This record gives sequence, structure tokens and C-alpha cells, in this order.
Amino acid sequence: MVVIRLSRSGAKKNPYYFITVADSRNARDGAFIERLGFYNPSAKGQEEILRIDVEKIDEWVSKGAQVSDRVKRLIKDSKLSPEELDARKAAKKDKADAKKAAALAAKQEEIKKQAEEAAEEAAPEEAPAEEAAPEEAPAEEEAPAEEAAPEEAPAEEAPAEDEASEDNPEESSDSENEDEKS
Repeated sequence: MVVIRLSRSGAKKNPYYFITVADSRNARDGAFIERLGFYNPSAKGQEEILRIDVEKIDEWVSKGAQVSDRVKRLIKDSKLSPEELDARKAAKKDKADAKKAAALAAKQEEIKKQAEEAAEEAAPEEAPAEEAAPEEAPAEEEAPAEEAAPEEAPAEEAPAEDEASEDNPEESSDSENEDEKS
């Protein structure tokens, strides 16, 4: 099958395309039958952006050649006047800028929502913690103090007697003797 398509040429990151008629089995930049024009998307100033031989394209299409989608768009652009082409490019650029601005605004809004949600989650957690902590803390402090005091007092007294009896064996025997006498 014969196709009319773009064939890339030019330097790295500076493309230049030829509009060619080629066998569909050949590589994009490979062998071709005929060149019908060119497309220079990076043209600046007075450089020509697009040149197409529309009569030859019509001739090849009448013979059964298939036109690629991009080449179809370029043919339509070639039929426009330079002013209309500039207006079309400006409209396309404005649309792209509006889309970028909308995406940026949506992203900023999402970040703002996340920040608000984080603040809301943090605020309710902090407030109950502050209110609950003073109420629970005195109760916890009082209960262990009451429980600890009675337990500690007998525990302190008991070792004192043991220590005294261990230190002075005579005293312990005297106290035992007194108990026996009574």
C-alpha cells in the first residue's frame, strides 16, 4: 500500500519533516517514492513553516494512496491564509494555557483542602486531649498517693524490726525472754 506521510529529518530536538509518498512497508525515514513538500514546526521569523504540492497529493490520492492523519491536518492548514493560520495557532495556545491554569488551580485547591482537613483532624484531637488530661490526671494522682501511703508505711516499719533484731541478737533474745515471762 502506498501512503503519504511525514518523514523526519533535522537535528536532535529541532525536527524538520518532509511530506513523502512511500510504500507502507518501508521505514518512516527510509526509502520513498516522491517528496511532495515539507513541514518545519520550529520555523522562526520569516522562515517558511509549510509547503505542500496539493496537486500532486490529489494525483496520488486518485491512484489509491492513503494520507496520514497529520498530513490531512497539514493540507487543511496549507489552504488557510497566514492570518487565519496565526489566529488558529493563537487559539490553540490560549486553550492549552487555560487548561494548564485550570489544572494548576485544581491542584492548589486540592492542597488547600488537604491542609484544612489536616488542621481539622489535629484540632479535635488536641482539644479533647487537653480537656480529658486535667480531669483524669488529678484522679490518677490522688488514687496512687492514697494507696501508696498505707502500703509503704507498714513495709518500712517491718524491715526496721528485722534490721534491729539482726543487728543486736541480744536484744531480740531479751525481747523473746520478756514475752516468755509474761
